[in-house]
Amino acid sequence: MIAVSDKILVSESILTEYFTCDLQACRGICCVEGDSGAPLTQEECTYLETEWPRYIPTMQNAGVHAVEKQGPWTLDIEGDTVTPLIEGKECAYAFFRDRNCLCAIERAHNQGVSSFRKPISCWIYPIRVQKLADGLIGLNYHKWYLCSTARELGAQKKIRVFEYLKEPLIHCFGRDVYQAIRQAADNPG
Repeated sequence: MIAVSDKILVSESILTEYFTCDLQACRGICCVEGDSGAPLTQEECTYLETEWPRYIPTMQNAGVHAVEKQGPWTLDIEGDTVTPLIEGKECAYAFFRDRNCLCAIERAHNQGVSSFRKPISCWIYPIRVQKLADGLIGLNYHKWYLCSTARELGAQKKIRVFEYLKEPLIHCFGRDVYQAIRQAADNPG
């Protein structure tokens, strides 16, 4: 881990490995597979409580029913707040177009209907944010087998993980932290 600020540690693989989502290859399977829904912050739970009806026009009927039954967010088996799932499979906020799994939350945001873009855990993936001791935050690279085509495409395009995630990293941690990450990647050692 490399310290890029007094509170943020970044795994070296974020600086050196390549990643670029390849929706044509994976079809958004990350919104379907997994042990639970997308991790949510308390602030995101509040957004979902007030804004989820704005996503209904895009959501699948089964997703709407899942939210009506489980609530706009739920607790997983570890007690963490997450998006609800449809029968233990895709995220309740997912919808399908041209065989691709997409996000109704993000679509509502892009249409100007919602101020909430999407859960940060989705937007910043494959980075996972971990709260450490003494108020430190660890940024780790989650290397999921489902994303092998994203690693291949990233390598072809020479786009490192942090470069692909520039916008959400700046959104979450600020431009100074992003610049520190870039500097650590470009000047190792």
